[in-house]
Amino acid sequence: MENINYSILALAAFGQKILTIDPETGSAKVLINTPGKSPDGIVVDNEHGHIYATNMGIPTGGETLYNNDGSIERIDLDGSNHTIIIPVGATTTPKQLTLDRKNKRIYWCDREGMRVMSAKLDGSDILTLVERGKGKEDMMDENKHCVGIAVDPDAGYFYWTQKGPAKGGNGRIFRANIEMPKGDSANNRSDIELLYEHLPECIDLELDFVNGYLYWTDRGEEALGGNTLNRAKLENIGKSKIEIVGAGHKEAIGLAIAPDHNSVYTADLGGHIRQFNVKTGEQKVIYQTGKDQLLTGITILIHQ
Repeated sequence: MENINYSILALAAFGQKILTIDPETGSAKVLINTPGKSPDGIVVDNEHGHIYATNMGIPTGGETLYNNDGSIERIDLDGSNHTIIIPVGATTTPKQLTLDRKNKRIYWCDREGMRVMSAKLDGSDILTLVERGKGKEDMMDENKHCVGIAVDPDAGYFYWTQKGPAKGGNGRIFRANIEMPKGDSANNRSDIELLYEHLPECIDLELDFVNGYLYWTDRGEEALGGNTLNRAKLENIGKSKIEIVGAGHKEAIGLAIAPDHNSVYTADLGGHIRQFNVKTGEQKVIYQTGKDQLLTGITILIHQ
């Protein structure tokens, strides 16, 4: 495969920055500052020259955010033209988001909103695809919290995680059809498949269509198999064996697949970005932030 020049974009959640990192040298620079926000999910639309990022809202102490002040923003690749496309009030705590290039939509999980949601690239036509609960009582149940998202438009599926309580061993991965069955609703879907359960604390998802894997990070208890990068074959997904690709994270969150599909990168709240060569098994830390710069979502920016 032809060598592709790319960078890693990483979100410093409480450092409130989007960083661009050279995967070869580990050098980093600030692409944009996001004062007063808590960025969590990020994806690049190279075709249209945009970066999309979720903001969980104003930090209030701890990780749980109930204030319904999250938003989704669109930024040009050079960090300019910062536009809010999903405003405050439309989504509670947006977490990971992904891009459906085929249908020109973004998908994201709304953690405290207990929803999987979607919209057109300009933020219009906001849809709730899955709703796991309503109201404050349901919101307090972390088993209902939706976090990670991945979309397979060719097969017609989207996947999401419900992480469960911290270190609780009740993480789950689900799948449903992009097209909702006739007569169903977001809170009553007949096509939801539970693929894996009793996971330590599954977080973000990524699909590798070239090698045929679903990857995910897990920030759960290490003794239960947490703080790991995991994968399962898409063929017979739900029945295929879970493989631990790499361990040793400090609260694993984001992940991204390299353009050559030979490496997977992860980010953790300890401020590390790790590279896992899925062909050789080699793993290494390629970047570490300064103090108090927790890393959340990461993605790949291909240089044209």
